[in-house]
Amino acid sequence: MRMGSEAGSRFPVLGARGAPTENRVPGTARRLLVLPILLLTGCSVGPNYRKPSAPAPAAYKELSPAEAAAAAGKEWKPAEPRDEAGRGKWWDVFGDANLDQLEDQVNVSNQNIAQAEAQFRGARAAVRGARADFFPTVTASASATRSQAPKGRATSGTPTGPTTAYSLTADLSYEVDVWGRVRRSVESSVALAQASAADLEAVRLTMHTELALDYFALRGLDTEKDLLDTNVAAYEKALRMTVNRYNQGVVSGVDVAEAQTLLETTRAQATDLSVLRAQLEHAIAVLVGKAPADFSIAPAPGLTPPPAIPPGVPSELLERRPDIAASERRVKSANAQIGVATAAYFPRLLLAASGGYEGSTLADWFTLPSRFWSIGPSLVATLLDGGRRRAVTEQARASHEAAVAVYRLDVLTAFQDVEDNLAALRILAEEASQQAAAVAAAEKALAIARNRYLAGTTTYLEVVTAQAVALSNERTAVAIQVRRLTAAVTLIKALGGGWSASDLPYGGVRASAASEPQPRSTQPD
Repeated sequence: MRMGSEAGSRFPVLGARGAPTENRVPGTARRLLVLPILLLTGCSVGPNYRKPSAPAPAAYKELSPAEAAAAAGKEWKPAEPRDEAGRGKWWDVFGDANLDQLEDQVNVSNQNIAQAEAQFRGARAAVRGARADFFPTVTASASATRSQAPKGRATSGTPTGPTTAYSLTADLSYEVDVWGRVRRSVESSVALAQASAADLEAVRLTMHTELALDYFALRGLDTEKDLLDTNVAAYEKALRMTVNRYNQGVVSGVDVAEAQTLLETTRAQATDLSVLRAQLEHAIAVLVGKAPADFSIAPAPGLTPPPAIPPGVPSELLERRPDIAASERRVKSANAQIGVATAAYFPRLLLAASGGYEGSTLADWFTLPSRFWSIGPSLVATLLDGGRRRAVTEQARASHEAAVAVYRLDVLTAFQDVEDNLAALRILAEEASQQAAAVAAAEKALAIARNRYLAGTTTYLEVVTAQAVALSNERTAVAIQVRRLTAAVTLIKALGGGWSASDLPYGGVRASAASEPQPRSTQPD
């Protein structure tokens, strides 16, 4: 491609036009072709990438005493994002076949994952687009022009009639990456593609987590509904017994009214649960990519106990958080952009070559006198730009500092998430034990109140009160169980998925599909 006008100074382009040439490239041209090979060993300007430091505690604060003792003495090492580590089916630890079946559908049909996957493919394409600058650009053109010069300007020997010119031209242009501008651009694109791969993993982890949370909430409602239905059946039996005692003149109508009130209140509570259950069922349908009208989950009361967390959660699991990996990759991309901005301070070395045929008739196109060619370098340097380059460089440095701040915040947030859920699991386990004792005490109080009522030593109000307290405690126990499962799922997400550090492969790069082979670079990774 012939170079257009650019600000700066150039070396002249060597060439010939309309003159015979030899079949080999002249010696001067050969030396010019060797020049880019020698210059390809140039340096890359801008700062070499160093992974930013981030605050990391020596140990988790919210470990239970047993977990803290087990974790004591284990070496804590700085985290290195390894979002490529296979997470596997972490939901298998809950031992629920229905949950396993639903989770398997998320990767295939979830639209949020499909969107993130498309964005990842776009980032991979951007890498290929950036790498294209390592190769020359070749264009070709053909034209046929008919022109008529003004007769008043005709001179001796100039045709007075219309003339036709035919031209066939091939142009080649290439920028020698002396200062590493192209290499830094590719480095930035590769880092962004890796960040996009990490974003995809983050979306996938989030969708699997949301499905598990909704599923356990739905199963909690099924368990609570079964509990209420069981109590409704018991209250119906109690009501019939109270009516019989009323007909026998043993109790007053107040006892019948109280029994009827408790029964209908419990029925209403059981019915009310259907609203939230339907909403959760619809949410799960969307997560698995189905229309709510075509999806249903059969009620199945009962909750699996939360899985036991291995003593001393390995610090390596934090390395599997894809959001941290994405933030770190964006820091690298921003760092490379500083090099791109810095390269603008140095001249650009451009190589151009063109050749072809030109003649007044098509028959003369491929004759030797109609052939022309030109080849030569151009050195383009910006001498004055009103501070534009400095502003762009400062902007790149500010963007890098902002990316570092985001990365460090994500690391802190990750530790907060883990601590929050470790504390929740530890405290809720203690609360569940206390609540189990409360349920047992309420059941004992109910049995005593019922026996006292049958013996005629108390009113039915005491029985109603004891029944209400027992039911409330039973529902609270179910809610605590759901919260424990929720905390377990959320902890899995906080740790990036999975439970064992042995699941972490130490070789290979998960984002290799996004990381196109990079050219030689002077900076360490």
